Amino acid sequence: MILQVHESSSLPRCEQVLRHGGLLGLPTETVYGLAADADKPDAVAAIFAAKGRPADHPLIVHVADMDGGLSGARYFTREIPEFAMRLMQAFWPGPLTLILPRRDGVAAAAAGGQDSVGLRCPSHPAAQALLRALRHSVQGSVVWGLAAPSANRFGRVSPTTAQHVHSEFNTGRGTDDPAALLILDGGPCEVGIESTIVDCTRGEPVLLRPGAIGVHALTEACGQTVRLPHELVSGQSAPRASGTLAAHYAPEAKVRLMDATDLQRALQPGSAQRRAVAGRIGVYMRTRPDIASEQAAQPQDGLNGPPQLFLRAMPPDAARAAQHLFATLRAMDDAGAKEIWVESTPGSTEWAGVADRLQRASVA
Repeated sequence: MILQVHESSSLPRCEQVLRHGGLLGLPTETVYGLAADADKPDAVAAIFAAKGRPADHPLIVHVADMDGGLSGARYFTREIPEFAMRLMQAFWPGPLTLILPRRDGVAAAAAGGQDSVGLRCPSHPAAQALLRALRHSVQGSVVWGLAAPSANRFGRVSPTTAQHVHSEFNTGRGTDDPAALLILDGGPCEVGIESTIVDCTRGEPVLLRPGAIGVHALTEACGQTVRLPHELVSGQSAPRASGTLAAHYAPEAKVRLMDATDLQRALQPGSAQRRAVAGRIGVYMRTRPDIASEQAAQPQDGLNGPPQLFLRAMPPDAARAAQHLFATLRAMDDAGAKEIWVESTPGSTEWAGVADRLQRASVA
C-alpha cells in the first residue's frame, strides 16, 4: 500500500510498523530506501531477504536531524574524527554518508559484521519527520536510526518514486494484502542518485562512492584533502560500503556507453550495431541524434525517432541528469528496450556521480 505524506494518519502508521520490526518504503532526497530499525537484527535480516542482498554487504543507517544528526551519530559510533565533524556540519542533513568506527553492540547486522558503520542524515522532510518521531521514547523504546538501502532488488536500478518501489515489491498484491510492503509517498526524489560516501575510519577522508557532493566541496569543508581509493598506501583496504560493487544499478536491458561520435555512427540506419539488436533500443544522449533521414518517426520527449528507437534527451547539467537517470533507465526497460545506448558523460568532477552509476550499470 502507498501512503500519501499529507494524510494525517500516514506518519503514525509508518512509525508503528517500524517500531514493531516491520519494513517501510521510505522517501529520501537521494532514492527511496527499504527501511527498518537498525538495532533490530530480525528487521534488518528482513531487508536483506526482501532485496536478495548478501548479508555481509552493509547498509547505510539514517539518523534524525536533532542537533544536526550528532546525537544519532554518537549513539552508533565509538568516535568521530574532527574532519568528519566538519563534514557533518557542512552537509548534514543531505546526501552524504560517512563511514565511522561502530560502537560495540549497536547496528551489527546493518553493518554487515564490520566494526564500522555508514551513517547519513537525510534532508527529505517526510524522512526527517519520521526519524524524529522514532527518537521519542514509547514504553521505554527509542529507535535511534533506520537501516535503509535502496528499495529495489539487489543490483537493480534504484527507485526514485513510490511507484518504482511498488513495482519492485508489491506487483500482483492487492491493496488489502497484509504481506504488501507499506510505502510512504514523498514524491519524486530531488537528487536522484545515492549519497556520496566518505570513509572516515583511517585518519584521513577517502571517497568511496561519488554522488551529488563533489570531492572539491568535501575537501574545502573538512580542511583535508579527500583522497580517492587508488591514492591509498598499498595494503590499506577500504571497509565494505553500500553500492560500491563493480556491477550495480543495472536495468534489464544491456547498457552500452559510447562517446557522441560513436553513438551517432551506431544510430545510422543499417549500421552493424543497430542490425545486431533484435528489438528496441533506448537512447539517452545530450547531443541531438543525427537520424533526420528516417521520416517514419514519432515524437519522443521532444526528439524524433524511428519506431526501433526510444529516445530520451539527457539534461545538459549534471544535477538534472542525476535526478532523471534512474527513472529514465526504468522507463526504457518498461518500453521493452533490449539495449540502452548512453552518451558518455563529460569528465568534469560534477558528473562523477552520474558517470559512476552508468559505469556500474554497464558492466557485463
